[in-house]
Amino acid sequence: MDRRDFVKLTGIGAAGLMLPITGRMVTAAELVEAGMDFATKKSLSNVALEAATKAGATYADARIGRYLNQFITAQEKRVDNIVNTESVGVGVRVIANGTWGFAATSEMTPDAIAKAATTAVAVARANSKFQSEPVQLAPVTGAGDVQWRTPIEKSCFEVPIQDKVDLLLAVNNAALDNGANYITSVLFQVNEQKFFASTDGSYIDQDVHRLWAPFFATAIGAAGFKQRSGLSNPVGMGFEYLEPDPAEQIQVQGANVGYRYAYDMVRDAKEAGQQLQAKLKARSVEPGKYDLVLDPHHLMLTIHESVGHPLELDRVLGYEANYAGTSFATLDKWKSGNFQYGSDIVNLFADKTQKHSLGYVEYDDEGVKTKEWDLVKDGILVNYQAIRDQVHMIDQDESHGCCYAQSWSDVQFQRMPNVSLRPNAEDLSADDIIKDVENGIYIVGRGSFSIDQQRYNFQFGGQLFYEIKDGKITEQIEDVAYQSNTQEFWNSCVAMAGESDYRLGGSFFDGKGQPSQVSAVSHGCPTTRFNDVNVINTARKVG
Repeated sequence: MDRRDFVKLTGIGAAGLMLPITGRMVTAAELVEAGMDFATKKSLSNVALEAATKAGATYADARIGRYLNQFITAQEKRVDNIVNTESVGVGVRVIANGTWGFAATSEMTPDAIAKAATTAVAVARANSKFQSEPVQLAPVTGAGDVQWRTPIEKSCFEVPIQDKVDLLLAVNNAALDNGANYITSVLFQVNEQKFFASTDGSYIDQDVHRLWAPFFATAIGAAGFKQRSGLSNPVGMGFEYLEPDPAEQIQVQGANVGYRYAYDMVRDAKEAGQQLQAKLKARSVEPGKYDLVLDPHHLMLTIHESVGHPLELDRVLGYEANYAGTSFATLDKWKSGNFQYGSDIVNLFADKTQKHSLGYVEYDDEGVKTKEWDLVKDGILVNYQAIRDQVHMIDQDESHGCCYAQSWSDVQFQRMPNVSLRPNAEDLSADDIIKDVENGIYIVGRGSFSIDQQRYNFQFGGQLFYEIKDGKITEQIEDVAYQSNTQEFWNSCVAMAGESDYRLGGSFFDGKGQPSQVSAVSHGCPTTRFNDVNVINTARKVG
């Protein structure tokens, strides 16, 4: 399922939620069985590297992958589906005649893997007839033997299915008992067991865990229906994410807006039911200019679309235009050294080392150690996102470590790392950001969105909207969306909260490429204020 389809489904309450199912169906017990050990994977990867080199490759890497998924859905009082899948195989990527080649196999035997490697070399040679200049790889030091695991406390796959079903049904009951008429709740649980080996001398074994627990609730009233999605954040964590400590709860003016690194799904569902009833009665917004205070769960999507995607180097260069378009942030703007992407308090950075994030790994999918780097510094565009065969195009000699493939059978390419807004050095609260707003709107949660083919002009909605008058949240309102362009919007940023308010949001199914691949990426930010932004009423007809 690609990102557009998933966004469309979440927008209609996921009444017919389709799941991105790949691999063979297995039992839940098989999800916790051990895979191949390090020595076996190293031996098989060496078969691929040696076969590719013997066939004429000047560089080769092999990725042995075991991808495990469990998806559980519940609708109202019943469980709709439980799906367990496993996918195992190896992908081999090579450079021959200065050109990339790739092949993959699900047969985990030395002969099949050697054949895949020689096929990859043949593909590269065939492609080289159309290559205008040879691939230039930034150097990387071989990592040797490495083993790494997402630092989880409790594997999702070790939690009994009955416990998960009980949780989802409790979530649904909480929403239904408090005002919702319909609800679908979901648990997405992913484990990527990835082994990377290359002729640079790397043998990297990584065990990556991710979790997302969304729900989609609907209430019907005399004037129609309203929807409210859950305010969970997809995370690089285990099941401990769904066991929150109440002490970590974050509030704004007495309203619960979530937790930093945990999520009370039942409480959120209860509040969703109550807020849906309030949405049915809420006053419709009056269009005009407002100061906006954006909660992290909302702002993450604006960051994703207006910063994350336009600063992917392949979009900047016009090599990538799927989902949706290229980029306004062209090389001439970066080379000028003074392109004002945002106000001077705006610092946006990329980071694949951030704990609990979806993109958190120690090495990317071409063996580069991950790191943090600036994209926008004091409001000025200073860098992009690039991988080993791209960085020479921006006069750099080190990959940023943001290469990824969704499975062993897909070729890896440049994907968005975690892209985040740095919090205020002063540890201000969300209430501190709100207190000086005379006429504004506080927006919580991601909603509808639209952005043009250059990632420039856009419109964003949300889940919950509150009027701000004279520094106080007054009442819930409805039918809010704001319109701006990327540069104007980020230059209207005037204040942000500090580290204690910083939270991670993210996209569990971010689509890119052709053939399409999905990846998971987080975006961190604190509550942030933007002044004098155009707000429209989404319920009023134009003309």
